[in-house]
Order: sequence, then structure tokens, then C-alpha cells
Amino acid sequence: MRIVVLMGGRSSEREVSLKTGSAVATALRELGHEVFELDLTPDLPCKLLELKPDKVFIALHGPYGEDGRVQGLLDIMGIPYTGSGVLGSAIAMDKEITKRLLSSEGIPTPPWTCVKRGGSVPNWSLFPAVVKPADQGSSVGLSVVYTQDELEKAVKELFELTDKVLVESFVEGRDMTVGILKDKALPVIEIRPKKGIYDYESKYTKGATEYVFLEDEALSEELQDMALRVHNLLQLRDFSRVDFRVDREGKPYVLEVNTVPGMTELSLFPMACKRAGIDFKEMLVIILS
Repeated sequence: MRIVVLMGGRSSEREVSLKTGSAVATALRELGHEVFELDLTPDLPCKLLELKPDKVFIALHGPYGEDGRVQGLLDIMGIPYTGSGVLGSAIAMDKEITKRLLSSEGIPTPPWTCVKRGGSVPNWSLFPAVVKPADQGSSVGLSVVYTQDELEKAVKELFELTDKVLVESFVEGRDMTVGILKDKALPVIEIRPKKGIYDYESKYTKGATEYVFLEDEALSEELQDMALRVHNLLQLRDFSRVDFRVDREGKPYVLEVNTVPGMTELSLFPMACKRAGIDFKEMLVIILS
């Protein structure tokens, strides 16, 4: 098969995307495919017309690549691609819209508010609070604040990165994540960052976080069922990863959804696949099928 791997892009997650794309491209070549690695540049449509790929493997993270825009371009050009379509990608990329949909369906998510550029920061009483961009991934810009002054400062700083900032109540408990591959939930991974908060540094620094597969069968089943429900609610396709916080009483809350999970050496999605008996190359074959 003639495959273009789209990687890099313009977002703050560019370096992660390059690592994901490189790993995917190497494995696809080893599987015997003819592979071309392309960045998200203005002449991308011309390059795609010239290469005439059978399929595009989207390995882009963040804005432009994960929010429906490149998916729309490929739809217009009539080129098949991996992952979710325009609608699911756009919804999942916007954490506020995602949380509104979750709440409308009775799926637990931490209490939140959203501050748009030009708007004022509301008086917030649920401290500590998590502050993060509403349209970025990889925990880019994420911080935990404990006072109104800290909140206002954090929101102001994030407006250098985004036009919309999400503020949500910090749930005391444990981080969990569930991957979905072709409508099947993968084993649940518990995330244990050594410095307390699972931010960008904890995600991409080797040895900074411990990953443990959840042994609690009842909780695992609950998380898997909820992840699959979220995947279907947002009309996602092929694969995704749903991140949770489980409080001290064992109640899970959905934090966000990733439509193009990372596939680096430290990434959670391939780790969960491996636990399910699916190696990296087989995972790619399933995604492409």
C-alpha cells in the first residue's frame, strides 16, 4: 500500500508528533508498505496530488492535525485517512464542548468553567483547580492553582497560547487512561507521576512516571465501558484514548479525549495494545484496516 504519514505540524506538540510519525513510518516500511513522510506545509495538497497515496496515516497532534482541519482537506481531496472524521475530531479537540456533551449524557466530568479571550475570570471557589488550554493536548500549559490570584495569573499566561482556557475542579485521586481500538476497549493503565501532577514533563521524560495496569476488575470494566461510551458519543473512529481521574471513593471522572494518541516509546496507547497481545506493527495493521 502507498501510505503518506502526516507528521510535525504547527502546534506546540510538533516534536511529539515527529516522534510518533517516525515510529509509525519505520514500522509501516518494515511491513512492506511504500511510505512517504510529509509535514503540514502550505503545499501539502500539491504533494498529495503528486504522490496519490492509497491512505494517509495522520500522526499530527494538536491544532490543524487533530481538530478536523486536515481531515476536512483529505475529505475534499477524496483521500482515505486513519482516525476520526471532521466532526469527531473537532468536538474532541475542544475540551469545553466535549464536557458539555458528556454532561448532557450524564457522564461524570469535573465541574468547570471556560474563560475566553477578552472575558473576565469568574470568582472560583473550588480550589485546588486545574487550568489548561481548551484546545491543546499533551498537557501543554497545564497547571494547578490554589487561590483566585493564582488562577487569574495562570489564565492570563495561557492567553499567549490559546483563545480559550478551561478551569476545572481538581479531583483528588488517581489518573487512569483507556485506549479504544476499533470499538474495543484496551486494558486500563494507571498513571503515577513521580512529582505529583501528570504534566508535559511527566509525560515525555523517561523515568518521570510509573505506569501500572489496573488489577481491580470491577473498576477496569467500569472505565472501559465508560471510555467506549464516550468514543461512540463523540462519533470517533478507528482509535482513541480517554483520560480519567478516579477519586478516593472510586468514582471515575472523564477529563478529556485524544483522537490521535501518541505512539512514541513512552506512549500509553501502544503500551495498552501490547498488554492486550497486539504488538506495534499489528496495531498499525488494525488501524489501517
